[in-house]
Amino acid sequence: MNKVMNRIMHFVVYAFKAIDWPLFIILLLFAGLGMLVMHSAVGGYDGRFIGQARNFLIAFCVMWFVALFPPSKIMKIVIPFYVLGCLLLLAVLLFGYTSKGATRWLDVGFARIQPSEMMKLCVPMMLAWYFDKHRSDLRIQDFFIAGVLLAIPFFLIIKQPDLGTALLVFATGFFVIYFAGLSFKLLTPIFIFGLIFIGLVIHFEPMLCEPGFDWVILHEYQKTRVCTLLDPTSDPLGKGFHTIQGMIAIGSGGVYGKGYLQGTQTHLDFIPEQTTDFIFAVFAEEFGLYGSIFLLILYTLLLARCFVITMKAKTQFGALLAGALGMMFFFYVFVNMGMVMGILPIVGVPLPFMSYGGTALVTLGIAAGLLMSISNYTPSKPSS
Repeated sequence: MNKVMNRIMHFVVYAFKAIDWPLFIILLLFAGLGMLVMHSAVGGYDGRFIGQARNFLIAFCVMWFVALFPPSKIMKIVIPFYVLGCLLLLAVLLFGYTSKGATRWLDVGFARIQPSEMMKLCVPMMLAWYFDKHRSDLRIQDFFIAGVLLAIPFFLIIKQPDLGTALLVFATGFFVIYFAGLSFKLLTPIFIFGLIFIGLVIHFEPMLCEPGFDWVILHEYQKTRVCTLLDPTSDPLGKGFHTIQGMIAIGSGGVYGKGYLQGTQTHLDFIPEQTTDFIFAVFAEEFGLYGSIFLLILYTLLLARCFVITMKAKTQFGALLAGALGMMFFFYVFVNMGMVMGILPIVGVPLPFMSYGGTALVTLGIAAGLLMSISNYTPSKPSS
């Protein structure tokens, strides 16, 4: 009996130590704030509010479970998970479930799964593992191989099509490659080309956005999103409606906000997708500039903790993965807030720990668990 009790106590102590408390406290604040805003967005305690509470509970349980495993054990499953993810993406293209013109899901009978979500974590984990294995003799061809490992899931997701998720996967993988030692000089020409390309698109916008003009590299709905970004007033009651209503909600909040549960754009249902992609518009309308600054401070604390974990990581794998996950959070926030404020095209990117969504929250929970695992890992000393 004593042995059983000792084992239980040992596990409880181990589980308690697996938590990175600064990160955990920040996530608790996000959970409380997220549920507060969700209550206003849904207008009460309906099924979606209860569902989000369940999603947070599952995400925290998954986070804790992942945090129990040291990076050395996580590295052993990286390759199988990456291969499985790529095979599932291929299966989606062959016999996936189609909804609203996109084939992104697999119907497995009891549920529909979206394999592209798991690649947001599998890709940076795979690349971090690869660079960790080659850290002693890193060569230029290793960066080429890493680029191939990144390109495979990226193009499989593009084919679905799911540009938003593809960009997130590409961003997290790219940051691993950059942190591994990719020279900034190699990126400068790409950066300059990007600026020139954006300038040309803005200059020739009237011609490029004419009906029937084929962009070739983009689907029609993607072309529409870019053109709507350039001029949302061209179709204020159609394609530009989402962008315009999001900007109106944010602007009408002013400095102090209209007050909790007092958002007219929200409760008169002018804000589209107000529990998911546009939840920041709900928050900004009711809490105003000061509330938005508080939210940005909270995200800054989250990113700061990620980078502290990155700097203190004991292994190359941990440092690269933690840095990439921190930048993933940043990319989520930047893209979501940018599209709601009308400075980026509308893509299906949720606001971390605020938007409704079980899959997205579980993905973020796994990411937080990986960060905690890296934070608390101390390599065992070799026996003499």
